[in-house]
Amino acid sequence: MRISLTIDDEGRRAERAFDVARMYNLGSATRRAEAAVAHQEEVAKEGIRIAFDVPAPRIYPIATHSLVTGGEVEAQSSHSSGEVEIVLMLADQLYVGVGSDHTDRALEKTSIPWSKQVTPNVLAPVMWPFEAMRARWDDCVMRSWVDGRLYQDVPVSLFLHPDDVLRILRERVPGAPARDILVFCGTIVSLDKALGFGRRWEIEMEDPGAGRRIRHGYDVANIFDAVADGFRVPISAADRSIR
Repeated sequence: MRISLTIDDEGRRAERAFDVARMYNLGSATRRAEAAVAHQEEVAKEGIRIAFDVPAPRIYPIATHSLVTGGEVEAQSSHSSGEVEIVLMLADQLYVGVGSDHTDRALEKTSIPWSKQVTPNVLAPVMWPFEAMRARWDDCVMRSWVDGRLYQDVPVSLFLHPDDVLRILRERVPGAPARDILVFCGTIVSLDKALGFGRRWEIEMEDPGAGRRIRHGYDVANIFDAVADGFRVPISAADRSIR
């Protein structure tokens, strides 16, 4: 698919279109394995079982049609939630940004890959060239909010370095394209160590060394809300309306 993004190169901004040939989501992609344990425990409270027989970071191929950059996400239940993640885009060069792997937590109890397909990957539509900020990358910070409440606040230094993410992807997904790929790099435990649910999600990456940040928000629309009243109509009344 093709997406339109704003590239912010140390204050010089340009609108560009990019092709996305493949997209991958990572799980437990922390530099220290123990740093991922709290998030694993967090999802376990909801009955979600992580496949520990698969080596970390776990790699989930995601259909590119699941990628959105807008301000609304359609969900099929009220039991979905977002999170803040590093996003890498490898195109003519490496770009970094921030996103949310919005997930159907009810379906995740049955299948983690399926739950990531039925709700979108949300990408903030601004990205930064990585090489220009390589030396200060580990000083960056990510945050998320749900319905105005601070939900996550975490340094990027807890997660695998972008160079390591790409190296692991090449090693474990030998069929991955050499470019035109997006990688969502996993998340970490929320501040209150429990999955959050709400209507409004906001995500942010801050680059304090350059005094800039990427901030993006989106609303969750439960598409079943519009027909909920119809399910409560008595059968006789429903029959009359059909006739």
